[in-house]
Amino acid sequence: MNPRLILEPLSSSLVELGFIDQSMMRDLAPEWDDRDLADHLLEKGYLTHHQLAKGVAMQAGLPYTDLREVEIDQELFDLLPLDVCNRLNVVPLSATPASINIVITDPFDVELQQKVEFLCRRHAKLHVAELDSIRFALSRCHERHDALKDLADGMRLEIVIDSGDENRTLSLEEYGELSSSPIVRLINTVILSALKKRASDVHVEVYEYGVEVKYRIDGVLYPATEMLDRSYHASLISRLKVMAELDIAEKKVPQDGRFKLRVKGRNIDFRLSIIPSAYGENAVIRVLDSLATPKAGSDLSLDRLGISPEQLKSFRKAIHEPYGMVLIAGPTGSGKTTTIYGALSELNTGQEKIITIEDPVEYQLDGVMQIAVNEKKGLTFSSGLRAVLRHDPDKILVGEIRDVETASIAVQSALTGHLVFSSVHANNAIDVISRFQNMGVDTFNFLSSLNCVMAQRLVRVLCRNCKVPHRYERTFLSEVGLGSDDLDNTFYRAVGCEYCDHTGYRGRTSICEVLVVTDDVRHLISEKGSTFEVLKNSELCGGITLRRSALERAVQGVTSLEEVNRVTFVE
Repeated sequence: MNPRLILEPLSSSLVELGFIDQSMMRDLAPEWDDRDLADHLLEKGYLTHHQLAKGVAMQAGLPYTDLREVEIDQELFDLLPLDVCNRLNVVPLSATPASINIVITDPFDVELQQKVEFLCRRHAKLHVAELDSIRFALSRCHERHDALKDLADGMRLEIVIDSGDENRTLSLEEYGELSSSPIVRLINTVILSALKKRASDVHVEVYEYGVEVKYRIDGVLYPATEMLDRSYHASLISRLKVMAELDIAEKKVPQDGRFKLRVKGRNIDFRLSIIPSAYGENAVIRVLDSLATPKAGSDLSLDRLGISPEQLKSFRKAIHEPYGMVLIAGPTGSGKTTTIYGALSELNTGQEKIITIEDPVEYQLDGVMQIAVNEKKGLTFSSGLRAVLRHDPDKILVGEIRDVETASIAVQSALTGHLVFSSVHANNAIDVISRFQNMGVDTFNFLSSLNCVMAQRLVRVLCRNCKVPHRYERTFLSEVGLGSDDLDNTFYRAVGCEYCDHTGYRGRTSICEVLVVTDDVRHLISEKGSTFEVLKNSELCGGITLRRSALERAVQGVTSLEEVNRVTFVE
């Protein structure tokens, strides 16, 4: 007997779950079967694939399983091969000698159930999930399944060794003494997958129960592999130390290094930081892949960074001044370097000399002299900046101001006819002034040299394929800082699909506040003697603070209110 004949209609389950209401029911034709109903609700945007799968599960009396929160045991693919799972769109969850739990999309597909039972020689117990979720889980299983397999020759990693006038390359297997084959292949796969997924960092964290490898993608951490046994930890960390030419024997103090790999004929820089923890050493690898981000010319245009027109007008005015200082503030990974390079690209007409000193050089700009910091050889920001000033520059980029010596030289350079760009770690535009005061830089000279401060963050952009409208309570909208005019706008929330790796977001855009330092601002700060009182003046940044800028992105449907709350404080 066909199970459909004795089941309640799908619409009853959807109503019971609260996914559709009576007003939607009026749009439904009484003669529609469940497939027509589902297609209509999905097309009209009344229902998501996630909600539909929950409704089908309730209709069939089966559990719904969220595969984004489930770790799949690789040994299950000995029972049900991975290529078969891909062909049938089935995910195995667990097994006993008599049965196997599987996740499928259509619990009424009796033929599929019989195929699985025949292949496994076990009774199949069914769970339900949406197709995107199943494909995502299988894709993740593929990556983990291949982690210890040989990579294709075209995807082979080679380490680049700086040997003076020219660089030499060696395969990772040939480099160093710790060429344990599984560890080499694991590092190869982790790094290649990080590049493929646009990861900015790879985290290696050791705990009492094992080693976790995570990727930071669009500012958020995601697991890269299944949990590794702790027996891999020592070899993994030692291997990374060898690649970055760090001290293998030293395990009690932090170490920092860098290495360069050649992938498909191009060189990619990586920064490695090692720090001891309670259960051993943790590592973070920063990926500095210039091809993963806009590189040159129009790709680095300020117009493409998501800055609002009013703020962009103020910022452009500051960067086109003949001299002074322009500072970009924000935490690590907030897009400061990209914004500065966008400004330099706009100024790079060939009529003026532009010199940068960076750690490291993240983008290549034609017509710009770029210098990389090398602290081992004594080339620091401060010493490099002194040397740069003897080369008659018009515009100077100091990658980061970390100490009073570099800050003082930068201020003097701005006061003596140069336009200086730099980045500072600070929470907002006003805090930058406090940072320089706390460093001991002369406040009068600093304010005299300062043209503009831009504080910046990055918010994740909602996936265009799966974002859905969401109605929030008006009380909540008021609490997040929206005005009465914005309460009736349509807002969107993240859902997740195969295109965005089931995160609900893909890519990031800028939010910022721009403080143009005019004579009135200089007088106000000097008169107060500190920046504490200045913070109360919300009009200093044109009324558009970081929070307000983020809320505007939510009103435009670019990001979600949850992402706004994650990145900025409620004012």
